[in-house]
Amino acid sequence: MDNPLTVTSYLSTSDTGTTPPSVPVDSRPGVGLLRRPTIRALRYWLSIYRQTWQASLYVSVVNPLLYLGALGLGLGTLVDRTGNSPIDGTRYLDFVAPAVLALHAMVTTTGECSFPVYRVIREGSAYRAAVATPLRPRDLLHGHLVFVAMRLTVNAVLFLTVMTALGAVKSPLALLALPAAVLTGLAFAAPIEAWTLAVRDMNALNYIFRFAMTPLMLFSATFSPLSTMPEWLRAVAYATPLWHGVSLCRMLSLGDPRPVTAVANVAYLTVFGLIGVALARRGYERRLHV
Repeated sequence: MDNPLTVTSYLSTSDTGTTPPSVPVDSRPGVGLLRRPTIRALRYWLSIYRQTWQASLYVSVVNPLLYLGALGLGLGTLVDRTGNSPIDGTRYLDFVAPAVLALHAMVTTTGECSFPVYRVIREGSAYRAAVATPLRPRDLLHGHLVFVAMRLTVNAVLFLTVMTALGAVKSPLALLALPAAVLTGLAFAAPIEAWTLAVRDMNALNYIFRFAMTPLMLFSATFSPLSTMPEWLRAVAYATPLWHGVSLCRMLSLGDPRPVTAVANVAYLTVFGLIGVALARRGYERRLHV
């Protein structure tokens, strides 16, 4: 068996512009997604993120403030003044904030699993060098999914902090909205990677933003309750992963847990994500076959 790899053994300067210092990998096998090959792949993405974390952290704080300030404090003030809101007496800010938490998770995942993955698969040499070692294509997928989970966790913590500061958290159960938001983001991660691996033109990745993210954002009860939509559109919304994420985050933030609905939300997001993992694994095996 070959000696354990270091980060620099499969990270090329063409992908990041600089090569990080060599970091030996723990020789213990690990369990599940924390297996040694997965950690090796994770360290590749961490070495890149180390150069960009300040900018991404800034966006992670500013975006929630802009969303919640414009929608919750701006539009929400007008909605609350009418006195005939369809939100059953809930402040619009309290209604929309947990939905934007789930939406923010989807946006974060889309950004991490589309163009960066396309570049490293199609244009970079790091992954192709990696599969010439004991690392398998699925190890690279798992390592990236762990990295995405870490990014989602950081963003969710920052977003929930902003929500708390604005008074949009109504229950201690809102802490459970953190894993709910992470689960929502991960439900999108592998399916988006599978699509990224299937396209041949980088411009095709824009279809995700135009024909998937925008309709989901508008018709998943993010900014208005489903009761205001036609019956047929509600059925479509129930079939979308973002609606399940919004439903889960909202009931936890408002302190209105509905166990049956919550279990259905978690089950849907989990199954949707696992189907994506199966498709993404096939895509990685096909693209990185040596």
